Amino acid sequence: MKSLSGAEYTLALHEPPDQVAVVLVNRFRGQSLQRILSAETIAAPCFQNWLADRNRAGSDVFLGMNPLHYGATSRTKESIREIRHVYLDLDEDADLALRNIRNSLDVPAPNFVLNTSKARHQVVWKIDGIGLEQAESLLRALANQFGGDRAATDATRVLRMPGFVNHKYPDGPAFLIQARQESDRVHTLREFSFCDGSPYIDRQLAQTSEPARRLPAGHRSQSEADWAYAKRALKRGDEPEQIIQRIADYRAADKPDPLYYARHTVEKAQADSDERANWQAESTTRTVPAQSHKR
Repeated sequence: MKSLSGAEYTLALHEPPDQVAVVLVNRFRGQSLQRILSAETIAAPCFQNWLADRNRAGSDVFLGMNPLHYGATSRTKESIREIRHVYLDLDEDADLALRNIRNSLDVPAPNFVLNTSKARHQVVWKIDGIGLEQAESLLRALANQFGGDRAATDATRVLRMPGFVNHKYPDGPAFLIQARQESDRVHTLREFSFCDGSPYIDRQLAQTSEPARRLPAGHRSQSEADWAYAKRALKRGDEPEQIIQRIADYRAADKPDPLYYARHTVEKAQADSDERANWQAESTTRTVPAQSHKR
């Protein structure tokens, strides 16, 4: 899976005419600069070359995650034209947090994963059909669920642009920011099902999804129940495609793409079962039972 250039990443996030903020921050000089331009202009070779020059001079390069109204001159909440993305900034235990996201049944697979410095990541999902307040509620819930930076939960956020050096840590080696596109799906709010019973999702989420279920302590969510069912069915030898279809049929009423959800669940269950089987086999090989001899 190849890394995206800054131009490729910009056009993967935004449509060419979208008005998007680019922010340059030079911590050594205490300077910052913001420009609002079309995504097409930002991706153009001449502008990318200008950004590269500024980056070599010590400026970090950031890109807006959501497009602004045409004619906007500032990056405020009132200026946001549309919510296109939700995201996480992972600083603490970032590798573990990223594994938890990938293995979670309660959030869809990320669209983009950026390596922003050693063992630090940014994760981006494409999303459609939600408003600003709903997006920021979801951003707070994501940060709480997976240990993301709670300061990075506003819809006006700019995240790092790949292809440029991170100058935040001057005492360490230069780190070139890399981004990988892992999916081109556009998600809906209902695919982020971990919000069941969470106090961090505001009530307005109910405008586009069914009411959040308040589960008693120790009670499993439906996603956890689906996972457990898949594990049991695989263990008794049921065909994976049959298990997928059963889960998809059962979740047809509350998942926008039940077949995708079911396949994701079964594939994760298979991977977990295979990993456990391999670990048990290795443990058996390493362990030599002691033998007693009677004389």
